[in-house]
Amino acid sequence: MSETETTTLQLIHSAAMQEFLEKGFKSASLRNIVKKAGVTTGAFYGYYASKEALFEALVCEQYEHFIKLFQKAQQDFSNIPPEEQPKHLNDISGAYMDEMFLYAYRYLKVFQLILCHSEGTRFSKLIDEMVEIEIKGTHDYLTVLKNLGRPAPPIDEHLEHVLITGMFNAFFELIIHEMPIEKARHYLKEMRAFYTAGWMKIMGQ
Repeated sequence: MSETETTTLQLIHSAAMQEFLEKGFKSASLRNIVKKAGVTTGAFYGYYASKEALFEALVCEQYEHFIKLFQKAQQDFSNIPPEEQPKHLNDISGAYMDEMFLYAYRYLKVFQLILCHSEGTRFSKLIDEMVEIEIKGTHDYLTVLKNLGRPAPPIDEHLEHVLITGMFNAFFELIIHEMPIEKARHYLKEMRAFYTAGWMKIMGQ
């Protein structure tokens, strides 16, 4: 890619980021993006086939990496010998949540796009996707507890869904509101302690 092409693409991305952050994906105008970038519509279509493709280019890499980090946290925990898992319930998730938080802060505007301005795209389902992964991980852990002779009382599935969704909403509030990073990391540590204690209570552990 030539220097001119790189510059043109950077102009398009910068204009698109501004437009999407101001108006959201649905209300954003491709005409405005092209105008702000100072390029022709023809030049734009040389790079992207649609507004959807442009939005994907802005957020897809970070979205996919973030989900993979979360999946790896679940996998690393499940790889711990079952009898050791109760001792490490907060260790693995804590380390990964901190890593995920720092990654999201490194790409703050991208994650604000995903969290607040992506309605109408597949990226608006980030929390839903994480909830599904967490519910599976929770059920796997409940099976481990049962096999260890420490079964948890039955957990209402709707309550489970509400609690897990609330946990991720609390996590992302730190990013949406651009809280100072050290304060946010402290809050994250406190939130983990709060939710871990709550889950231990519900699980009867």
